[in-house]
Parts: sequence; structure tokens; C-alpha cells
Amino acid sequence: MERNVLVTGAGRGIGLALVKHLLANGHRVWATYRRPESATELLTLEDQNPLLSTAQLDVAEPSSISVLKEKWKHLSLDWIINNAGYYGPKGMAFGEVDVAEWQKVFATNTIGPYLIAEAFVDCLEDSDAPKLAFLSSKVGSIEDNQSGGGYLYRSSKAALNQVIKSLSIDLRHKGISVVALHPGWVKTAMGGPNALISVDVSVEGLLSVIELLDLSKSGAFINYDGSQIPW
Repeated sequence: MERNVLVTGAGRGIGLALVKHLLANGHRVWATYRRPESATELLTLEDQNPLLSTAQLDVAEPSSISVLKEKWKHLSLDWIINNAGYYGPKGMAFGEVDVAEWQKVFATNTIGPYLIAEAFVDCLEDSDAPKLAFLSSKVGSIEDNQSGGGYLYRSSKAALNQVIKSLSIDLRHKGISVVALHPGWVKTAMGGPNALISVDVSVEGLLSVIELLDLSKSGAFINYDGSQIPW
């Protein structure tokens, strides 16, 4: 069945691959990117495919989200996939944390995705199976943390998981299924060359999880392979 899907952070990596797979499956896609110079493949794809529309967005800037809302407020969506994210500087051990960067990571990974949900939730009201998916991370799992460190990214994703859980409760009366997704350790610019799986494997799994999502699974934390992840 054809779906109307909004994807954030689609300029490269997992976001771009999500767009490609969605289009290949005949879905209509609205995709955002932060900088045009880093989204040349996405913009070329837009020129070639009438099922794709793009817009510039910085999810860390509430004003940018407001502009996008005004532009796309009349969309009728089935899925919203909050993919945009920012890792921040790597290797920041205890005593070395950059507070300004920490705030940037939170603005991008936690506050921005919430504001996207708030801005576009009404666009889901006509769908027969509305879904709100968030790319979280296993490193945001408190139970799974056995190595310490990673203060900026870990805390932003743990906080995002709480946002997702609350949204799953607050939006249930609207019939909207909400999920936190772990894409796996993926070979992207963020994941690095030593990562375990390809982008295509991750994205195929993520889209399968979203497709099968319903209210009975709303509020869950799910791996790209469909397995549950502890909070």
C-alpha cells in the first residue's frame, strides 16, 4: 500500500537510504536536509522522481521547524520518521565534556524530534494507520551501558526515549503508534568503517519494523531486526 512519509535528516547516510527505499516501494516522500552542499544526491533524486519533495531544515533550530510547518502544514501523512541526529565530538571522557556541544546534541537529538512531532501530528489525522518513528540508539539504553563515557550522545538518546514513551501514551487516543528504533551499528559517516552492517540492511529492517508497528507495540524500543531492546 502506498504511504505518504516525512523523513528528516535525509541528506546522507541512513536518512538518504530511507528515502531511496521508500521511493523504490512506491511511497510518496517529503524529505529534509540541513545543508544543500551535503545533500546533492538527494536533490538530484528530487529532480528525477516526482514522488519526492525536499526542504531545508535544521532540527536544532525551532524557528526552522516553524518555517517547515508553515510550508508543509497541509500534508496528509501516514508516517513521520525522525532520523536527523548529531553525535557531537567523540572521545570526550569524564572531565572533558564541552557543555555547548552537549546542548547542541540535545537540541538536535531530543528537543528537535519532539518539536517535529508537535508540528506535524495533525498531518497524521487522516491516515488509517498513523505512525511516528524515531531513530534512537542502543547506547541510550541504561541497562545496556556497560562501558561508560559517551555522555553527550548517550544522554540525548536516553532522554529521547522518554519523550517517545510519553508520546506513545499522549497520542494513543489519536490512534498514532509511536516507536523508538535502533538502526544497528551502520557503516555511515557517523558509524564509521568498522561498523557491523550496511545501510541497506539497516534500512530494510527499520522499514519492516515500521510497517508491522501497531498500537499494541506502541511505546516500544525495537532493534532494526525486530528484537526488543531494554530501556
